[in-house]
Amino acid sequence: MASTTAIPDLDRLRPAGTKRSSKRDLIVNAFLKQEGHLSADDLVVLIKREDERISRATVYRTLQWMEEAGIARKVDFGEGRFRFEHSYRHPRHFHLICKTCKRSYEFLSSDIESLVEEVAAARAFTANQSVVQIYGTCESCTTGRAPEEPANSELLFARDALRIAIATERSGMEFYGRGVKLVKDPRAREVFRKLATEEVHHLKTLEARYDNLLKQDPLLESRPTFLFFKGAANGLFAAGTDQLRRDGVDDLEAYRIGIRCERGSHRFFKRYGERFEDSEGKQVFLEFAEEEREHLELLIREYRALVKRQRASGHKPRATERARGGARGKTRSRHA
Repeated sequence: MASTTAIPDLDRLRPAGTKRSSKRDLIVNAFLKQEGHLSADDLVVLIKREDERISRATVYRTLQWMEEAGIARKVDFGEGRFRFEHSYRHPRHFHLICKTCKRSYEFLSSDIESLVEEVAAARAFTANQSVVQIYGTCESCTTGRAPEEPANSELLFARDALRIAIATERSGMEFYGRGVKLVKDPRAREVFRKLATEEVHHLKTLEARYDNLLKQDPLLESRPTFLFFKGAANGLFAAGTDQLRRDGVDDLEAYRIGIRCERGSHRFFKRYGERFEDSEGKQVFLEFAEEEREHLELLIREYRALVKRQRASGHKPRATERARGGARGKTRSRHA
C-alpha cells in the first residue's frame, strides 16, 4: 500500500558539507511511499523500476544515511536479514510477527513500556532502546481469511491518539458537570461550569478532527487498535467522577479530586507526546497536555482562593474533614 507520509525536508536532514544527491532523494521518496517493512533487496527492486542506473551499493549507502538521519529504523524479525521501517513521523512501536506468513503487525502499549522501565530501574539499568517482538500465528493464517491491506501507521497512530483524547474530554465533561451540581460555593460552581463548557467545546473540535482523519482512509475506523493505554480507555477522569459520588465530598475535596485528575491527565499526555516522533498523533498529545496544564493551574489557584475565603469567614472543617486533614494535610498542601 502506498503511504501518505509527508516527505521530510531533505536539505535540513542532510549532513553539513555534503552535496545534494538526486539519486538519494529518489531512494528516500520511494522508501517513504511504501508501507510495512522493506529489506535492502526489496528497496533495490523498487528503485530499479524507477531508474535502472542506480546501483545496489547506492541503495545500501542511502539506507545507512536514512538510519543516521532518523528517516528509517532497522528491525530484525529473525529471518537472517534486516528490514527497514519508517522512522520519520512514525512512533516507536512493538511487533506481532506471524511465523506462518511472515507478516508483521505493529502496536504500542504503555503497559509494556512501564514494565520495561520498572525492570530497568530495579536493576539500575539505563535503557536506550527496547524491542518487543511477539511471535505466533496471525488471524488470517488461523482462519484462512485473506489478510487486510496494510494500513498507514501514522493514520492509525493519529486515530488512536484522538480516540484517547476524545474519551478523556467526555469523562472530563461528565466530571465537571457533576461538580457543578455538587459544590456549594458560588465561585467554585462557576469554575466547574466554565471547565465543563470548555470540555464541550474541545470535544466538538476533537470529533471534527477525527471525522476529517477518517476521510483519508475509508477503512480506518475498523482497523485494529495501534495504541493500547488501559488507564485511558474510559477517559482519565472516570475515576474522579466516581469519587464525586461518595458521601461527604465538599467543595475543597471536589477541587482536590479535580486537581489530581488534571495533573494525571497532563502528565500522561505530556509524557507520551514527548516520546513520539513528529506526527499528528504527537501533536494531539502535546496540544492536549497544554490544555490540561491550563486547567490544572486554574484549579490550584481556585482551591487556594477558596481556602483563604473559608478561613476569612471563620469556616471550621467538619469532623471527618479534620480527621482526613490530620492524616494527609501536609501531603495535600504539597500536591495542591
